[in-house]
Amino acid sequence: MGIDRESDTAASLRIGPTSLGMVRVYVETDSFDLPLDFDPDAAEEIAEELRAAAERARSIAAGGKGKKRPGRR
Repeated sequence: MGIDRESDTAASLRIGPTSLGMVRVYVETDSFDLPLDFDPDAAEEIAEELRAAAERARSIAAGGKGKKRPGRR
């Protein structure tokens, strides 16, 4: 499955700090649980990528083409 394909998989997403000072992104589906731990700096980078993707998605939904990534058509 690519990033631009829809999925029928339902998942729960939880995000919070761990007792060791990491940021945990916890994905839970009917089939599996996936805990992902990131140091705070990496978590902030991920947050920036999420904000940028949301901005591009809004642009696409509004009829724009969004910002293309280098090397993409």
